[in-house]
Amino acid sequence: MISTLTAVLNKLKSTSLVRQIVVAIILGVLLGAIFPDTAESLSILGQLFVSALKAVAPVLVLVLVASSIANQQANSDANLKPIVGLYLIGTLSAAFVAVFMSFTFPTTLTLDLASADANPPQGLGEVLKTLVFKMVDNPVNAIATGNFIGILVWGLGLGFALKKANDSTKKMAHDLADAISSIVKIVIRLAPLGILGLVANTIATTGFAALGQFSNLLIILVASMLIIALLINPLIVFLITRSNPYPLIFTCLRESGITAFFTRSSAANIPINMALCKKLDLHEDTYSVSIPLGATVNMAGAAITISVLTLATTHTLGIAVDFPTAILLCIVSAISACGASGVAGGSLLLIPLACSLFGITNDIAMQVVSIGFIIGVIQDSAETALNSSTDVVFSAAASHYITKKN
Repeated sequence: MISTLTAVLNKLKSTSLVRQIVVAIILGVLLGAIFPDTAESLSILGQLFVSALKAVAPVLVLVLVASSIANQQANSDANLKPIVGLYLIGTLSAAFVAVFMSFTFPTTLTLDLASADANPPQGLGEVLKTLVFKMVDNPVNAIATGNFIGILVWGLGLGFALKKANDSTKKMAHDLADAISSIVKIVIRLAPLGILGLVANTIATTGFAALGQFSNLLIILVASMLIIALLINPLIVFLITRSNPYPLIFTCLRESGITAFFTRSSAANIPINMALCKKLDLHEDTYSVSIPLGATVNMAGAAITISVLTLATTHTLGIAVDFPTAILLCIVSAISACGASGVAGGSLLLIPLACSLFGITNDIAMQVVSIGFIIGVIQDSAETALNSSTDVVFSAAASHYITKKN
């Protein structure tokens, strides 16, 4: 019996998380449809998973942002400026595309609104007032209450302050970030069990209508990412190089995007991107820094995920979003996307930050995060493929600009 259990556990360890989630979704659908009474009792698995996410997300954002800024190299090559500019433009453009798609094709979600105590802001003035007060929140209270805007501000402040610290202190911040990320990875490994409970309970209580909503949401997400990959990125490259951008675009999608789709980690895809940059004959001094940097801050896919899921939540709650507030959401999504965790599903943990702009409670936001994990089999893979391939696209375009300028 023990040997059989050990064999099963070893088999699970050797099976990718994506496959485990796919199996969990299938089992959840079957249990919810065939044994609805049993399925509802499995909802505790989903509740535990969401609670674990709520516990680890605030600490993760604080430590990750602080460590990332503190460990930036002060003597970085000036040639990185065009690449950093492209990263920011690309991420912000992705947020705008996501907002446009969300308004053009509004999507609603099935949520448990019993805990919805949202107080929708009335226009941009109230949003900015709420934003300012959240920014100056006590850091301990911000972590305890899930005030992600306050957490982000404290993370930025600590990061810039630690830039002047000695190397051992910076290394400690980096090690702490790695430790928290390791804990997050453990939580993510439990995603199949949590998703099994969430899907089974959803099917048992709402039927298959919810899955239809999830498919609509997934279509909006993937369509937005395709627009960035096949229209916006080529346009940006053309404006810089004044040449046909598609050979570069398709090369990066083929040799970087495909592997990133399956690894679901921009960090894991860095060696692939470095080899591709060498194959493209780019400047080694530039891409040796720009590729690792892009894996951290070039997060167009994350900006799309944050914006689309946040606006789907506002549509569900009936919160009216005016144009100025939508612009503010684009900026917040782009900035917060740059701090997305390197682990699978990291961008989903930043959705509460964007939701807090509209007075949406953390309980509701974390339900949306759990939905993100359900569709994450495709969403997170497509997001990572876009992010990672774009690192090489923009590095190549900026390298062309630098060479032409010199």
